[in-house]
Amino acid sequence: MSEASDWKQKYRDSLLEMESEERRWRQIEQALRRLVGRLCAAGMGVDPQLDDELVALAAANRRNADAAELEKLAASLTTAVVAVDAVYPVPTIVMAPPAVKRWESTCVAAGKILQCVQSLGPEHAAAEELMVRLAKAHSDAELGAILEKTAEVIHTHGDALARDRLQAAAVLADVTTRLEEMAGYLTASGDEARSRFSDTAAANDNVMSQVRELTEEVNSATELRVLQTLVTARLETVTKQVLDFRSREEKRLLEQTGRAERMRTRIADLERETQDLHSKLDREKYGARHDPLTLVGNRKSFDERFAQAMALRAQTDVPVAVLLWDLDNFKLINDTYGHRAGDRVLKSVATCLVSGLRAEDFVARIGGEEFVILLTGLPIEKVRQIADELRQGVEALRFHFRGTPVRVTASCGLTDLRVGDSGNAAFDRADAALYRAKNTGKNVCVAT
Repeated sequence: MSEASDWKQKYRDSLLEMESEERRWRQIEQALRRLVGRLCAAGMGVDPQLDDELVALAAANRRNADAAELEKLAASLTTAVVAVDAVYPVPTIVMAPPAVKRWESTCVAAGKILQCVQSLGPEHAAAEELMVRLAKAHSDAELGAILEKTAEVIHTHGDALARDRLQAAAVLADVTTRLEEMAGYLTASGDEARSRFSDTAAANDNVMSQVRELTEEVNSATELRVLQTLVTARLETVTKQVLDFRSREEKRLLEQTGRAERMRTRIADLERETQDLHSKLDREKYGARHDPLTLVGNRKSFDERFAQAMALRAQTDVPVAVLLWDLDNFKLINDTYGHRAGDRVLKSVATCLVSGLRAEDFVARIGGEEFVILLTGLPIEKVRQIADELRQGVEALRFHFRGTPVRVTASCGLTDLRVGDSGNAAFDRADAALYRAKNTGKNVCVAT
């Protein structure tokens, strides 16, 4: 019973986690809708026809219109933008400074949303493709199409979370039913035991009563023939009562044996299902915290480990280092040889990083071509040495695409957690160091 209760609690926790994840993506969807509203406001005043389309889109966005309606409005808006571009081609190429600023801030906001989408499991590939399209976007129509596709990805993920939550609720209900069956069996067994005790006590009282009455009759009898008749009658009564009691016991035993056999079968089924659920839950937890392509940790697992590392550093003197990696010229590999080639590079680099570390070290992929490593218990000089060895290991990897050798390198920014660090201070330092590494020729490690 305690093990079953433990599983019940685990599935409750899993259900709560999925609800939290769903709330998170609903917040992203709301942020995306706010972004659409701001884009509509920013695009007003270029053309009357375009203004009408933007007003309609903004109104639909405010009332949280569904995907079908937004898709129709987006198609109509695209037609209007194409018409405006044909009449006013200059604004799509040369913008006034305020328009440029609005455009850049909008692209930055869209990029942040896509970075959040990248932390998903199966949806990470779609997010990376959208990031590539965002970098090449030069018009409102292109940006609108990217945001529309992003909304579809988020909506799809939200539906998947809802299905997972319903499935978890169904599993929890099934486990509860099984536990109720076991409780019913134990209750029936207790009632059966009390009934057997009462029946045994009654049979014993009847036999003792017959013995007492027989004793009184023997003491008062004066003739042997009469005594023999009395004894025979009493023994027949006792024998009948004993036989009745044995018959009831045999029937009770058969019923109890049947119930026990059925319950053993149910328990065996429940144990098998528990093992299956255990394996499934482990797979789901692994998938929720690991990047599906490289099999290292994802952004969610990094956030958890980073918080643990900060708590450890605040309570002890154990040093913790953060190493932030970025593959050099990775976009060129994707654009030249395709995303399959890029995926091969990412998997090989992840394997190279893991193989060069200890079992207790942590590796995660937190973006398209970005990795992060947490090293615990090592002085910063040793961390720098390990970082350089890992960099050389990546550089030594050999790739051939379409018969052409391709050189892959990585840059690294590293720092250590320090007393007084709060929030993402250490991560920001590592990011700044990585930026310097990128600007000093790449394929280098910079510490700060």
